[in-house]
Amino acid sequence: MSQNALVVIDVQNDFCPGGALAVAGGDAIVPLVNRLITSFDHVVLTQDWHPAGHSSFASSHDGRRPFETIAMPYGAQTLWPDHCMQGTSGADFHPSLDWTRAELVIRKGFRAGIDSYSAFFENDRATPTGLAGYLRERGIADLTLVGLATDYCVAFSAIDAARLGFGVTVRLEACRAIDLGGSLDRALASMREVGVGLE
Repeated sequence: MSQNALVVIDVQNDFCPGGALAVAGGDAIVPLVNRLITSFDHVVLTQDWHPAGHSSFASSHDGRRPFETIAMPYGAQTLWPDHCMQGTSGADFHPSLDWTRAELVIRKGFRAGIDSYSAFFENDRATPTGLAGYLRERGIADLTLVGLATDYCVAFSAIDAARLGFGVTVRLEACRAIDLGGSLDRALASMREVGVGLE
């Protein structure tokens, strides 16, 4: 069996056009992601999975608006519109995503007091999701990442994977970015800095 895995990041309704935190063109990647899914022996999906009233929601902070930044005990936190709430249609995978071949779905952001962009760690950069251990036990050494959004959950996941010793490639044509105030360029530079391959 292959030592390579495809990690599909947060291809969920709320991150696609019409969703609560829509990424421009987010749904346009689905056909390519589906083609990639068929070409990998191992597929892992991540799913943003917030409880109502999550601390990363602007609505949880009086007088705050989405996309403002506040200080949290674990560092700076961008405040988001309420999105991907547990059990809602917004948290569901995009209806055209062929997700049934996934061996594992990692849910993240379910702890009310801390956000989680990365597939590997909460935003405190210390609390693990368990994904690294799963991949290592399966003998998987190289990862290809696709999904939403390039400059947040994809980039954080790719950087963590590289730091954990995995070979990492991000297929940019199968990603889309939010790009808040230059966040895409910063994310691309940060990924290159730790050796992530960008294709």
